[in-house]
Amino acid sequence: MKSFSALALAACTFALSSWTAPAAAQFAKPADAVKYRQAALTLIASHFGRMQPVVKGQAPYDAEAIKNNVKLLSTLSELPWAAFGPGTEGGDARPEVWSDASGFAQKRDAFKENIAKLQTAADSGDLDKVRAAFGNVGASCKSCHDSYRAKK
Repeated sequence: MKSFSALALAACTFALSSWTAPAAAQFAKPADAVKYRQAALTLIASHFGRMQPVVKGQAPYDAEAIKNNVKLLSTLSELPWAAFGPGTEGGDARPEVWSDASGFAQKRDAFKENIAKLQTAADSGDLDKVRAAFGNVGASCKSCHDSYRAKK
């Protein structure tokens, strides 16, 4: 039993260390990081966009559906950032992501804080609070895109 516990501990330690490794070490090549972050951001945009008709009053408000969607968005909002490490330049990300890393981190943190506030608003069941928080998330997306995403 002791050897099994030691083996399990070693496996957990290895798994955790692989999650905390530098971004470049998590991807076989920089293009893999670009694909990963683009996929994560596409999912974020999809789930965020699903709420837009409700927020605009074009679809009925289903508090539980919004709450579940925001919960998923909260999880998704954690994903793309590891794929922006040194050596992962490319895609639609402008060079300023890396040359202004602290500014990029501030925008990322503002986005994540606004997602957390959207979760609180969704949990309240109050559509007016959801609308306000939704607008703040959208503004944080736009702010980051304006500064760090290449224009198409």
